Amino acid sequence: MGVSVDINGVSAYRAEPTVPPKGGLIVIHEIWGLVPHIQDVADRYAAAGYLAIAPDILSGAGITPEVGLELHELMNDPDEERRVAAQPMLREKFAASRQPGFAEEAIDRLRRIVDHLAEQPGIDGRIGVLGYCFGGHYSFELAIHDERVRAAVPYYGRPPELDEVGRLRGSVLALYGELDPPLMETLPELRAAMAAAGVDYADHVYPGARHAFFNDTGPAYDAAASADAWERTLAHLEAHLG
Repeated sequence: MGVSVDINGVSAYRAEPTVPPKGGLIVIHEIWGLVPHIQDVADRYAAAGYLAIAPDILSGAGITPEVGLELHELMNDPDEERRVAAQPMLREKFAASRQPGFAEEAIDRLRRIVDHLAEQPGIDGRIGVLGYCFGGHYSFELAIHDERVRAAVPYYGRPPELDEVGRLRGSVLALYGELDPPLMETLPELRAAMAAAGVDYADHVYPGARHAFFNDTGPAYDAAASADAWERTLAHLEAHLG
């Protein structure tokens, strides 16, 4: 089990392996914030041998873990009327994370976690990032804005600005569900931009899987896709951090 810590002014959950670390890993949460599910994911990576840190980059924008759990429950309520009725509150709560300047602040917080990992014994520059949905997008962004990131594994993350992908120096494995229309529509352009920039990039699309297929606390969870993605992620990290 990990512990809640403050790292360079950023609240985070830190999970340590019981063996010398294979590397340092930043685990970026979904739009629901640093909820227990993400802490559990960080624990899984620690059990796999990584020093895993899951920073909280949304509480300052009003989405604390408590609020995130409430929003997740409302968004996934089986009663359509309740989901519709919750839309105004959802827009209000997410508004701050869409304001100009939020992305710059979020990347700054994430780079402070990279600073911390770079100083930890046994890491030796072996730093990776992965994230889910919101966190998938910011996995792309951190890898673009910090060349110390050697490996990135964005799960169903919105693509970065395509004219910025040439700044990527690490290796990227992107994972998607087939039934995720917005990301499927942008994937061909992302692939083309990565190829044109010469980035070490690969992706995998899971047939029949939806957005958030890895989240085992939500209705889109796909056990088979999740298990395969876990193995692919570990292999990618081992190849580029190990």
